[in-house]
Amino acid sequence: MPKWVKDLDGNTRWLLLLCITQLFIMLVFINYSAVLPLLKEEWGMNNTMAGSIFSVYQLGYILSGVILSTMADRYNIRNIFIISALWSGIANLLFALYAHDYTSAMILRALTGIGMGGTYMPGLKLVAERFDSSRRGKAIGIYVGSLVLGASLSLLITGTVASFSGWRISFIVSSIGVLIGVLISIKVFKGYQPSRFGKNPGENYMGSVVKNRPAMLMILGYGSHMWEMYGMRSWLAPFFTANLIQYGLSGIKATGWGATASALVVGIGAFSTAITGSLSDRIGRTKTITLVMIASASISFMFGWLINLPPWVALAAGLVYGYLIVADSPVFSTGLTELVPPAYLGAAMGIQSLIGYSLGMISPTVFGWALDICKGWEPAPGVSGAWGVGFATCGVGAVAGPIFMYLLRKDDSSAGMASGKR
Repeated sequence: MPKWVKDLDGNTRWLLLLCITQLFIMLVFINYSAVLPLLKEEWGMNNTMAGSIFSVYQLGYILSGVILSTMADRYNIRNIFIISALWSGIANLLFALYAHDYTSAMILRALTGIGMGGTYMPGLKLVAERFDSSRRGKAIGIYVGSLVLGASLSLLITGTVASFSGWRISFIVSSIGVLIGVLISIKVFKGYQPSRFGKNPGENYMGSVVKNRPAMLMILGYGSHMWEMYGMRSWLAPFFTANLIQYGLSGIKATGWGATASALVVGIGAFSTAITGSLSDRIGRTKTITLVMIASASISFMFGWLINLPPWVALAAGLVYGYLIVADSPVFSTGLTELVPPAYLGAAMGIQSLIGYSLGMISPTVFGWALDICKGWEPAPGVSGAWGVGFATCGVGAVAGPIFMYLLRKDDSSAGMASGKR
């Protein structure tokens, strides 16, 4: 073990190991997006069909995420986490071996999403239990950053391998990555004992979660964030691929380089999450979220029009876009942990998954529908407008986030949030 790792305190070393685990598990996360242009051509899909495969993955995540996050309040998170990760890796392997058309892809991609639903939120709950409120924003920011980096590698590795060996081999490689993550997770859970939180008099599910107005406002804000982020992520690689084809690259080469560009855009968010998590510890959760979402929504309304410009322009803007669009993820999660009693945190995360990933499930299909509706539209001679409208659908959802945060700041019952600044 390197000396710098030994010098870290026990909680930080544990967090680092959990992050490495998630880095490998996330290799199946958006690998479908990396090869979407190839699958569209191979299976004769339109944009709406292609987007719906990404959406059904989100549906699988929702079904398991809500159930398993709630179960994390009562059952050992270790078992939930490891079994779910194995499930996602096996389902992804089955996709590589047996997906051959739109229908089989829908079924197998949904099964992959079911497995992923038992890793992110339960892992988040582990971090929230391990770190007190003064360090929680930064810790959750680092944790979310590892997932963002894993998503970036999912695009990069899948796209690179697919350009040389085909998309099926690339999916097999990502499944092997999940298995490595599972093996590392055994070390993460070594000596783990589930935390038990007693319920205070008068606490119940309805009052602590469903009728908890500040918590629900935070969850609704998270939903608007997820709408924007998953609409953008699911179509980012196809956007860069289309941009590169327009400037002369062949389909296969454009797919590989498009996935690489997307990986850079998604990956830069790994730096922003830790920074904004720490920032929210200082200036407050809702203020941080509001600033970030206004900036990211502005880029959503602009980004798609860059299809008409050279690829380097789109990449430069994309790096700013990728930095901002994920920056508020850990702040939403940290804020929720401060608004819900510990005994009901898993249940609250289940509702957060339900709302957030439901909207994240819908937005890629809406994006694809917008592309189909606006296909061939030129608002000015030689200016393609379809991608501009597609990315604008992401921005429309994002503008609701600052509104929910404004309402939360005005809610007196949320005055107990950590940092006292909301």
